[in-house]
Amino acid sequence: MSALHAQLPTVHTAPVAVAELAARLRERGLLDGDAVGPTDGLIQDVTIDSRRAGAGVLFAAISADTHTGRDGHDFVDDALARGASAALVSGEWLRKRTEAEASTSTPVPLGKGERLPGAALVPATDSRAALAEIATDVYGRPGDALTLLGVTGTNGKTTTVFLLHHLLTTLGQTAGLVGTVENRIGTERYATQFTTPEAPALQRLLRAMVEAGCSHAAMEVSSHGLALDRVRALPFRVAVFTNLTQDHLDYHRTFGEYEAAKKRLFDGLGPDAVAIVNGDDPAHTRMTADTAARVVTYGTSEDADVRVEVLENAVDGLTLRLDGAGRRFRMAGRFNALNLAAAYAAGVALGFDEAACLDALADAPGVPGRFETVREGGVLGVVDYAHTPDALDNVLKTAREIVPEGNRLWAVFGCGGDRDAGKRPLMARVAETVADRVVITSDNPRTEDPDAILDDVEAGLERPEAATRIADRAAAIAHAATESAPGDVVVIAGKGHETYQIVGTERRHFDDREALRDALITRAEAR
Repeated sequence: MSALHAQLPTVHTAPVAVAELAARLRERGLLDGDAVGPTDGLIQDVTIDSRRAGAGVLFAAISADTHTGRDGHDFVDDALARGASAALVSGEWLRKRTEAEASTSTPVPLGKGERLPGAALVPATDSRAALAEIATDVYGRPGDALTLLGVTGTNGKTTTVFLLHHLLTTLGQTAGLVGTVENRIGTERYATQFTTPEAPALQRLLRAMVEAGCSHAAMEVSSHGLALDRVRALPFRVAVFTNLTQDHLDYHRTFGEYEAAKKRLFDGLGPDAVAIVNGDDPAHTRMTADTAARVVTYGTSEDADVRVEVLENAVDGLTLRLDGAGRRFRMAGRFNALNLAAAYAAGVALGFDEAACLDALADAPGVPGRFETVREGGVLGVVDYAHTPDALDNVLKTAREIVPEGNRLWAVFGCGGDRDAGKRPLMARVAETVADRVVITSDNPRTEDPDAILDDVEAGLERPEAATRIADRAAAIAHAATESAPGDVVVIAGKGHETYQIVGTERRHFDDREALRDALITRAEAR
């Protein structure tokens, strides 16, 4: 596998006139009035960052998410001053601006409202929806040239997408991957910032895949990506639902809104698409209640269209009966049985041979930071991204199965700052219920006080005196490693593949795998 690239390759797009983009918005009911200014300018790129504006670039003024609270309209003049050929704005904002300009006869200084000659302002009824449509058009509708597979759910998205990419590649396809850990174009790997990128970045990535000869693309589709219209206008051929548990309620105001965001993926499927849903999760019927797609269920029930049974769960892999066939898989972790079943069902839905799909998945390696193991001095360490109550429960119960009789299961975890605080006590209760030893620590505290976060976590413990509280994550991991005995299993949960820790607004190098391995080596040397 190649090294991780920082930037995507350059893509090639045919210029589209502002007038043409505005006309298409009008056809889709997204243009709020008429564009103001010259509309003969040609657009070859789209951005939501005014610093990237320039000739041939359309700047989209959108309101950012709840974590930043910044309004893109505050940067319209900066984008125009940098030479942007057009700006996408809300119709309401444009009307207020026009009224303000008309109320004064004194020229407004540049940067305070004066438009540069040669730039157009395009008003939208829904800026995010319009942004997605414009980005799709500017980058030449790359999704139409790809067989798109989208995976949504609270847990399992990353693993399932990695499995799909491996499956497609093994079966001779050139495939792309969009996800939390990294993006891929064929076998080339690229750094990622969001699970589901903003619409311009996503369309640019898909265009790069098309130009590299990809036929398929497997994509993690987050609730943010759906709620913020980042995947609007993408014709998904297969959509997978993994599960639904509490997460992201800092952004989605209620669990119902969170569920509704996930459901949008299935509502948008056409009759030629396939919805592949986890029949073990009661939300699966609600996800597909309004879909036009063919529905395929997978799960452990006899009623599932694709049934999976765990025959053996060992640290070096799973033995499953999947769709009636017994196979040994390299991937470990009981919860991965459902991820493997989802990927298998997707492959079969696309028309690939059943046995070939099983063979390909049997050889699939683990995913970075997902039940990734570190073994030193007789102690087995497991690093996992689990950062929700359900994910932590799954990881700890899977780890429990491989703890030898008479040994202990350790749980070291924390909760991120500036994120859903409601899950903090729930995760503590899970850890206390399943593990023998609990160590609570910092995750990515961001701008919250780490001790205040730990107070929230500790509130969920029935026996807080039995847990160990160490705010410094490296020290917490070292404590568990030092106090563990040969045969113990130490689970470090919450950050998985991440190689940083966010403290305040600073991103510091930190890797759970490195910290755990170093601590276990130190422990072994001391004995």
